[in-house]
Amino acid sequence: MKPPILIMIMTTIMSGTMIGLTSSHWLMIWIGFEMNMLAIIPILMKNFSPRATEASTKYFLVQATASMLLMLGIIINLMSSGQWTILKLPNPMASNLLTIALAMKLGMSPFHFWVPEVTQGTPLPSGMILLTWQKIAPLSILYQIAPSINPNLLTIMAIASLLVGGWGGLNQTQLRKIMAYSSIAHMGWITIIMMYNPTLMLLNLTIYITMTLGTFMLFIYNSSTTTLSLSHTWNKLPLMTSLILILMLSLGGLPPLSGFVPKWLIIQELTKNDMIILPTFMAITALLNLYFYMRLSYTTALTLFPSTNNMKMKWQFESTKKMILLPPLIIISTMLLPMTPMMSILD
Repeated sequence: MKPPILIMIMTTIMSGTMIGLTSSHWLMIWIGFEMNMLAIIPILMKNFSPRATEASTKYFLVQATASMLLMLGIIINLMSSGQWTILKLPNPMASNLLTIALAMKLGMSPFHFWVPEVTQGTPLPSGMILLTWQKIAPLSILYQIAPSINPNLLTIMAIASLLVGGWGGLNQTQLRKIMAYSSIAHMGWITIIMMYNPTLMLLNLTIYITMTLGTFMLFIYNSSTTTLSLSHTWNKLPLMTSLILILMLSLGGLPPLSGFVPKWLIIQELTKNDMIILPTFMAITALLNLYFYMRLSYTTALTLFPSTNNMKMKWQFESTKKMILLPPLIIISTMLLPMTPMMSILD
């Protein structure tokens, strides 16, 4: 893709999200979503192949259905309240329709089937945009309509997402599918806290985006799409393998790392609201995710390749990719735990 075209498309994607973020009028929010959806399809089809075409078509169909449901909810809300403003949602049917439409856009269970397929069918940079930037606009709308959302509906979808994200990733060897199931599980964690503490949802989203960006950038740097190709990196880039190990454990939510912070604060917040069974269940499902991250880090960093590289001549070329943002992303993704007291004060 030529640079001017790429710049134009990326600008449209960003401006679509920004229109959705900053609008208080339902029609402008819907227009923002449409701009964003239509502009990301060429990004998904950047490497032109039947697989990429199939992934883009699936993405388009799901997002178009979600946009249709969103518009239906908006019209029902307009008919019952007579207002286009986002803060007025007196009609429970409109609220439920809007929640379902936004859950479809986020890829939450039971509308999750497109996420692994679309992520697997696109190149790594496109998958990175799909699992990070594309989550911002729907979550910002959910954040704004949080007081009028049906808590039972959102909790059921969040628990289903946690289960699907945990079980789905167990059997995978493709890195993009593992990251897609990880995204589904993280969406469960992010949305379950929405009604109790929306600020905590923003913190969780920020940490999720930094961890996912860091992981994808390491995969792009190594040109790795499977666990097998990732297991070859120790022979040439030992530092990269240890960084992948740390980031994987952070994504799984192990205590000394940043990924533990949102899980800790969410479980604390739910227990403050006199819930015991729900956070216990969430902690157990987090173990499923931790298992497949541990398996990935084991194959990458803790197993030795059959033959050591004693050759004078390098059997792999040096990577020429520039990853300027990688060091700060890795630091944020691993070393935020000491700042938890400050974050809990902000909440």
